[in-house]
Amino acid sequence: MTRVVVDVMLKPEILDPQGQAVLTALPRLGVAGISGVRQGKRFELDLDGEADAEALARIEHLASTLLANPVIEDYVVRVEAD
Repeated sequence: MTRVVVDVMLKPEILDPQGQAVLTALPRLGVAGISGVRQGKRFELDLDGEADAEALARIEHLASTLLANPVIEDYVVRVEAD
C-alpha cells in the first residue's frame, strides 16, 4: 500500500481568518516568537498499488477538482515515504 498526501493551503494573498485567530490567541497561551499562522488541510490517500504516473495523475485531477479550490488555494501532491 502506498500513501499519497495532498496538502492544501490558502494562497498567500488570501486572508486567513482562522490562522489570524490562532495567532491572536498565542500570547494569551504564553506562546511567544510566532509572527504568522496559516491554516490548511491535509488529505491522506491510501492506494491499493504503487504511486505510478497514472495514479498520481488521477490524484492530481482529484486535488484540483474536489480537494482544493484552485481559485483561492494552492495544493501539493506528494508520495509519503514508508
